[in-house]
Amino acid sequence: MVVLTKPAINHFPIVKNSFKSPSYINDIPVIDLSKPNSKNLIVNACEEFGFFKVINHDVPMEFISKLDSEAVKFFSSSLSEKLKAGPADPFGYGNKKIGQNGDIGWVEYILLSTNSEFNYQKFASVLGVNPENIRAAVNDYVSSVKKMSCEILEMLAEGLKIHPTNVFSKLLMDEKSDSVFRLNHYPPCPDIQEFNAQNLIGFGEHTDPQIISILRSNNTSGLQILLKNGHWISVPSDQNSFFVNVGDSLQVMTNGRFKSVKHRVLTNSVKSRLSMIYFGGPPLSEKIAPLPSLMEGKDSLYKEFTWFEYKKSAYKTRLADNRLVLFEKSL
Repeated sequence: MVVLTKPAINHFPIVKNSFKSPSYINDIPVIDLSKPNSKNLIVNACEEFGFFKVINHDVPMEFISKLDSEAVKFFSSSLSEKLKAGPADPFGYGNKKIGQNGDIGWVEYILLSTNSEFNYQKFASVLGVNPENIRAAVNDYVSSVKKMSCEILEMLAEGLKIHPTNVFSKLLMDEKSDSVFRLNHYPPCPDIQEFNAQNLIGFGEHTDPQIISILRSNNTSGLQILLKNGHWISVPSDQNSFFVNVGDSLQVMTNGRFKSVKHRVLTNSVKSRLSMIYFGGPPLSEKIAPLPSLMEGKDSLYKEFTWFEYKKSAYKTRLADNRLVLFEKSL
């Protein structure tokens, strides 16, 4: 069994079960990308949940399996070996520490830039890990998921009757797009059974600052999203599908019509969870503001800012903070 180094478990954040077990719901939006009415369903899902599941996508299972295999190989290494690929600065291997402001979770991860010039040599000294194999697996997977992300964003624009329909997707396609990719591994934590009706936090509640996030995991559950009514619900795992999060930047560009979804991950006492997330971001110099075509005579809820300004501000905050509040206009 692969485990993290184990400090006193009570140092980690926990959450009391405030929902009825198993707290799964069957009406999380499921978007079939092969259906002609998908664009309208995507708009509805972004308005009501800021989150949806995607099926009948074109991401080859071969790419998913290859990356899965490389990730398992890396995370199965001893901690002393994995630490050779760290510390995350911000890219590389990280263990328990999330960000620079005191957040921790029962998680280890690899954070990578999607820039084609990113150097994978950090992994060269990890015994049994071939950096070229990781690079090839990540590049194949990310290029395919990025293509799907752009298709979703263009369907979204079409559903909103925005022209041109590449108003969102062009930001991801830009060669200076500031997108990142993350592999999260949540080892099993048998000790959480001693906390009756409580769960250990793998990754604390937060929204994603980028435009869109595309998540895929193995068949171990743990992901939860926060509904408009303030209730947390668990998302059933599905290793063959993808889950899409609205990010803060998309919330601003739609002038609050879409809400970035707050989400978190709880640990499992028996099974490990492996997830991979593509965070589609704009170029650092890109100005983020509500699109004029969506204003319809309404006042803008947000001040204009560049992605660099927002990113810099976001990284000074704690995970659970409302990062956008600093950029809201006083009406």
